[in-house]
Amino acid sequence: MAILVGLLTFVSTLLALALRRFVRRRAPSTTAAAGFFHPYTNDGGGGERVLWCAVRAVQELCPGLPCAVFTGDADATSDGLAARALDRFGVRLLLPPQVVHLNRRKWIEASTYPHFTMIGQSLGSVYLAWEALNKFTPQFYFDTSGYAFTYPLAWLFGCKVICYTHYPTISSDMVERVKQRNSMYNNNSRISASIWLSRCKILYYTIFSWLYGLVGSCAHLVMVNSSWTRSHIVNTWKVPERTKRVYPPCDTLALQMLPLERSVTPPILISVAQFRPEKAHGLQLEAFALALQRLDPDFVKPKLQFVGSCRNKEDLERLQKLKNRSMELHIDELVEFHKDISYRDLVQFLGGAIAGLHSMTDEHFGISVVEYMAAAAIPIAHKSAGPMMDIVLDEDGHQTGFLASEKEEFAVAILKVLRMPEAERQEMAAAARKRAQRFSEQRFHEDFTEAVRPVLLGQL
Repeated sequence: MAILVGLLTFVSTLLALALRRFVRRRAPSTTAAAGFFHPYTNDGGGGERVLWCAVRAVQELCPGLPCAVFTGDADATSDGLAARALDRFGVRLLLPPQVVHLNRRKWIEASTYPHFTMIGQSLGSVYLAWEALNKFTPQFYFDTSGYAFTYPLAWLFGCKVICYTHYPTISSDMVERVKQRNSMYNNNSRISASIWLSRCKILYYTIFSWLYGLVGSCAHLVMVNSSWTRSHIVNTWKVPERTKRVYPPCDTLALQMLPLERSVTPPILISVAQFRPEKAHGLQLEAFALALQRLDPDFVKPKLQFVGSCRNKEDLERLQKLKNRSMELHIDELVEFHKDISYRDLVQFLGGAIAGLHSMTDEHFGISVVEYMAAAAIPIAHKSAGPMMDIVLDEDGHQTGFLASEKEEFAVAILKVLRMPEAERQEMAAAARKRAQRFSEQRFHEDFTEAVRPVLLGQL
């Protein structure tokens, strides 16, 4: 068996080298530039913040190196993207990036693949990257959106491949959920209810995981955003020497200027996240409704503010379902929804909240949780992955927030914050704010620059 594996590895290496020579002869020559593969430059999430902070870091490290962004947003312009980076995230680029428009983004849309979505989107990303690299072939190919299947193609085109991975496309946790036949957003109830369908999906995941490890190992430099992500990526891609943990940029500086004191008439809870299925907004609604039922009648009714962005039609439909659910729970008068707001408005909302909710299972990092802490809003986060391993930890022996997994636990944590004496709340908020300094934009800039410097300067 070992001989067979070795032989297959040797043959595949020879084929890859031959294919690279074939592609290089017919592909455009590489341009001394950094190209950022980020098909959605209007999603408004933490991934977009990483994009703009990464562009700025490269511009400062290599002032003479042009930066380009591959995007599927038809209305994107150089000046428009630079203005968006500043208005939405407070990131001032040294120069507006060059824009390379992509016309085949539908091939990475989940709606294009009703079944076998994961492999469909992954192969679709290769098709999209083929369009991108034929239009513009940068010397340095940065992937900031997690499309690992594009790395072998970029390598074949002669690019140095650098990636910032927010979360693994597949992980052992996902496989384990299928084995346990747990129903979730990525494992529907029809499959979890069938032992045969579950076994087929386990086989599908096993094959995909092998392919994912193969393509991921083609990256020359791998940056990951948390201890949890690093553990899974190293386990799958098996390139620990090229894998660096770089915490994502969180605007802790601006948020730390907000006062610790908060108005409690009414007390406000906030939830900042894109309206995606894995963010589990419904759990927050249910927990909030449960907490309201347990409040004393004379207690001032709190409000819950949902703040997020919508990427597509499915997200808009999900937002409407949340609004409908709030009415079904008879709490719609106490729940607000704010879509696609500016960064300035986001800071204002965070400055008025006493606590922030987060309920995604296995959130790779959790930028919104750090933003809560920096803004002195006590975090109530899901007890898993990034929030549990890196963020909501004691600071100098002081508690910085709460972790929960189920509706009951979230409701209990909400009630604890609501009933907490103001002095105690401010003490916990101050500890949380201090811990948030570990995840600042400046820290990201320093760690990102240190990681990419050998690759970039070694080739220029």
